[in-house]
Amino acid sequence: MKKSGGFFQLADHDTTMKREVTAGIIGFFTIIYIVAVNSFILSEAGVPFEGAVVATILASSVGCVVMAFWANAPILLVPGMGLNAMFAYTFVQSMALSWQEALGVVVVSGVLFVLVSVTKLADWLNASIPPILKEAISVGLGFFLMLIGLEKGGLVVRGEHSILALGNLGDPAVLITVLTLIVTLIVFLKGVPGGFLWSILFGTVAAWVAGLLPEVGDASFSVAVYNDVFAAFSLSDWLSVPFWSAVFSLTMVLVFENVGLVHGHTEFAGRPDKFKRALQANAFSSFSSGIFGTSPTVSTVESSAMIAAGGRTGLTTLTAGILFLLSVFAIPYMKLIPDMAIAPVLMMIGSLMIQNIRHLDLTDLTEAVPALFIIVMIPFTYSIADGIAAGFILYPLLKVVMGRGREVSKLLWIVSVLFLLNFIVHYA
Repeated sequence: MKKSGGFFQLADHDTTMKREVTAGIIGFFTIIYIVAVNSFILSEAGVPFEGAVVATILASSVGCVVMAFWANAPILLVPGMGLNAMFAYTFVQSMALSWQEALGVVVVSGVLFVLVSVTKLADWLNASIPPILKEAISVGLGFFLMLIGLEKGGLVVRGEHSILALGNLGDPAVLITVLTLIVTLIVFLKGVPGGFLWSILFGTVAAWVAGLLPEVGDASFSVAVYNDVFAAFSLSDWLSVPFWSAVFSLTMVLVFENVGLVHGHTEFAGRPDKFKRALQANAFSSFSSGIFGTSPTVSTVESSAMIAAGGRTGLTTLTAGILFLLSVFAIPYMKLIPDMAIAPVLMMIGSLMIQNIRHLDLTDLTEAVPALFIIVMIPFTYSIADGIAAGFILYPLLKVVMGRGREVSKLLWIVSVLFLLNFIVHYA
């Protein structure tokens, strides 16, 4: 007789309601820090902080619910670190899009991602891009996040005789950043549940003791603030080169990053058969993020904590989604979180992403050089899109020069030419 276990088929997955709910709670506390961190980065683009908080909560909650009911998979969907930096620092600050236009980029990219997820294009793209370039993107994003964290924490400043210089270690704010970073490292290495959340709390309390909390005025919060963010995306500049350049870059990163993440999570959970639906849930959630008012959601690496805790079905994800919704009551207090409490988390997340460098095989220079250019150019140009483009253009060029052009797939040729045309049109 076929086992069942209700809508989420708990018996079929050899799990129980208690185990699934417990895993969902654990997953929630490993990722709840994203509400404060993502809102902080979005505010750098001009998005009202309180509105960004609500947008992050809603996008995460809805994304988890969609994943739960459509794919029945234990995968958390929250705004992705790296993509939020791309939104704020590349699209808005570097490419001069307004934050509303950047949200329009998220919506259009989300639609394209949905189209990719319901066809075989996702598999074709994933197979056509060399693994070393995909790994290099993650490493480059990691260095970028570390640089942002170092800058926001005051550990790195603009130098008088160099591009960058060490910050003033005698500054109380910088000292609190260093102290909070140490605490962040300790709780992470010790495997403390919700470690990033505890480190943010520690940094906030330390700033309060030192009298360095940000001036926020009235700590109350009105949902009316969110009216300026919800469905605020703009497509008014959709015919411009910067807009489509941003769409192209974001879509590429969305597809490459999530195909890898979803594949890894479904394999870890022992249910690779859920890959297709999980990717589709991810794509829809990314699209809806632009409507809610935030950068795109991704299948976050913290999902592995839920799976390791025994989560096997969508009930785990649904539990986390409900808890995200309840976190709305903490919004009034999030405005008190200072930069020095957020910066160490950015540094730590960046360092975790950089660990992917161990997967790079640097023996073949025709592959190593493009990968290293991606890693270096992303933080040095302060542009994720330009960094990726540099590597994708160099890869086929070096292969052809060395008489190995046949190693480049047709689809990669198309992607590389598009990146090159984007450079020519944008900077000519």
